[in-house]
Amino acid sequence: MSEPDRDPDPRPTPPEEPGPNECCGSGCPLCVLDLYAEELQRYRQALAQWLQRHPEASP
Repeated sequence: MSEPDRDPDPRPTPPEEPGPNECCGSGCPLCVLDLYAEELQRYRQALAQWLQRHPEASP
């Protein structure tokens, strides 16, 4: 039995937002909120590129 065809160019998925208690508020050099902001920026760029390749998709 063959596997169903997988999308070779799937739509990017947004990063998971940190929970309300994940930031300790002590100014860590690698705060989860900073990491999330960086991941969100990468996601938005990837989504914009994906939408250019898939103009029929809704934003």
